[in-house]
Amino acid sequence: MTGDTTFSPTNRALSFTIEEGSQNSEQLLEDENNDLGNDCEQLFEIDGNEPESERDDTSDQFFEIDSNDNENDRGDLNEQLFDIQGNDHEMSRNDDTVIDGQNGGSQEKVYPQPVVGLEFDSYDDAYNYYNCYAKELGFAIRVKSSWTKRNSKEKRGAVLCCNCEGFKTIKEANIRKKETRTGCLAMIRLRLVESNRWRVDEVKLEHNHLFDPERAQNSKSHKKMDSGAKRKMEPTLDVEVRTIKLYRTPGADIVGYGSSNSYEGESNSYVDVSKRLKLKQGDARAIYKYFSRVQLTDPNFFYVNDLSDEGHLRNVFWIDSRSRAAYSYFGDVVAFDTTCLSNNYEIPLVAFVGVNHHGQTILLGCGLLADETVETYIWLFRAWLTCMSGRPPQTIITNQCKAMHSAIVEVFPRAHHRLCTSHVVQSILENMEALQDYEAFQMILSRTVYDSLKADEFESGWEDMIQRFGIRNHEFLQTLYEDRERWGPAYSKDTCFAGMPDFQNGESTRPYFDGHIHQRTSLEEFFEVYDFVLENKRQEEARNDLVSRDLNPILRTRCYYELQLSKFYTKDVFRKFQHEVAMMSSCFSITQVHTNGPIVTYMIKEREGEEILRGVRNFEVMYDKAGAEVRCMCSCLNLNGYLCRHALCILNYNGVEEIPFQYIFSRWRKDFKRLYVPDLGCNNVDITNPVQWFDHLYRRAMQVVQEGMISQDHYMVSWQAFKESLNKVRLVADKQV
Repeated sequence: MTGDTTFSPTNRALSFTIEEGSQNSEQLLEDENNDLGNDCEQLFEIDGNEPESERDDTSDQFFEIDSNDNENDRGDLNEQLFDIQGNDHEMSRNDDTVIDGQNGGSQEKVYPQPVVGLEFDSYDDAYNYYNCYAKELGFAIRVKSSWTKRNSKEKRGAVLCCNCEGFKTIKEANIRKKETRTGCLAMIRLRLVESNRWRVDEVKLEHNHLFDPERAQNSKSHKKMDSGAKRKMEPTLDVEVRTIKLYRTPGADIVGYGSSNSYEGESNSYVDVSKRLKLKQGDARAIYKYFSRVQLTDPNFFYVNDLSDEGHLRNVFWIDSRSRAAYSYFGDVVAFDTTCLSNNYEIPLVAFVGVNHHGQTILLGCGLLADETVETYIWLFRAWLTCMSGRPPQTIITNQCKAMHSAIVEVFPRAHHRLCTSHVVQSILENMEALQDYEAFQMILSRTVYDSLKADEFESGWEDMIQRFGIRNHEFLQTLYEDRERWGPAYSKDTCFAGMPDFQNGESTRPYFDGHIHQRTSLEEFFEVYDFVLENKRQEEARNDLVSRDLNPILRTRCYYELQLSKFYTKDVFRKFQHEVAMMSSCFSITQVHTNGPIVTYMIKEREGEEILRGVRNFEVMYDKAGAEVRCMCSCLNLNGYLCRHALCILNYNGVEEIPFQYIFSRWRKDFKRLYVPDLGCNNVDITNPVQWFDHLYRRAMQVVQEGMISQDHYMVSWQAFKESLNKVRLVADKQV
């Protein structure tokens, strides 16, 4: 990516150029401290870590997120229109240099701490930067390892570590020399990427020893800094300014980078307006006002903006604290909604949408995009993944888009990427409207797509369809058929969909803001209704929680499975499961067809439809007697999150009186407590670190707040507990006076 992503510790706007390098086959050739004889082409760490080609890049944090808990810091918001404002209190505070992007002036000689994504024009620039940073803190560095590409002397990567890394070897142990190595893990990993820049690929900041500036001053790495290098690094921070672009937005032009009239008067230099976010007069101010207001009321609201090299706004992403917390419960399946982009709405809005325990859609983040390129989608997905602590979804559902698919493969390599089946079917029907026997085609297409239980059934049905209607050479259909594994239900039997309706016959997920925005809705109007929509959705969830908690449903059968799950499932999910129990009566003729130890394969027949002359379908169900595990070929468990009628019949046939608890997913349970407070870190607190005091106390207090909102009794108990705690704390303070 050629643009910049801003990072703001209080009043600083530090912008990093972020790019993802290619996964070239590489080979270690040199190591300053170890001998390595490895002729393979895969890159291995000296300390025996996994191959570079197998590393999961999705865990990289591409954005430094700083706390914004200081009320005084908010007074200067007018100086920065858009910067990263994450409020994750677990990040360490630091006093990085304040630099003016106009003149490169520095208030003090402090080097910004390294972060993943930093890039340098050369290896020497990267080495000198880390060396200066180390000298400033009071430690020395050395090259732990470096590597080149096969049959080439060109350096491709390196690991720079603290001089206290590792321990003495057996040979060195007998030498009378002061022990200086402590096994310190602080390091940065550098890699040469496709743009021929050196990118920081991994960072470890923690040292396990005290800093010794005097000893570090005399170390090998600092001694070999010649005066020219010092002049280059110290007065102007040349390396950082060149590769870590620094911006301070002028207070007088807070709507300058996005306003439609800002395109005027730029004839002196060419500016590609297609790479800017298309904003109208007042839109930038509307974004700024909304983000500033929410930050004051939502301590964990997160937003990040993508800037071009010229400082113009290109893309925006934001998410509130409740949505971030909800992802920890319902982040298994995510639909990426691009309705506004696809239908040319005035606002280029995209939304990440999940499904909660009632089967109701929930918002998991929003974005505004300048275009639909691979670069833009990569930026957005990485921003979203960063605020979700690097945990990708199991399944992501999108519309068909090559650029989007390439970005998903890049950012979520282990997620199942599936296309919305209902949208694919609809697009086929729209392209086939000219067919003479259109109604027959519509019926056959639906049956082929949704009723095929196996891949070979779908493929034979598709072949019969294109043969019957003479559309074998239809280019659009050929393209979709080649991509069938990403949208055909027959190919997704092992994919989790958690009740997302996009793969069900005739159903699709309604856009989250459906009915509240239209093609001519402006950004200013959108932000006026945004909170209203979220609040309505959350009140609906709260009402459903109350109804489900007191639910005593009327049972439709005498099957104990129905009674059992009426005690666990929420109202809406239970009704869907109840239908499966009722439909057990349409299943008959269970036949054992294969046995392999404790695993038995059954064939069960089901009557289809309500007519007198109903068709009969066969379903194959495997049952493991040892673990009471059951699996049906209809894959209802993966599709909807609960067992199907066929699996229930087999459990009942084998004398299983209760549904095994591994099939009662917590995401559907009404008795599962969900505290919509983001997980801001572990419970291990450094009692000498005031920052961690705040993190831990804030996290615990928010849990009490969430519990206190359940009912009036909960509120009174919580309020009393807060008052008592405050009195106790004040007593401690009085004793210390």
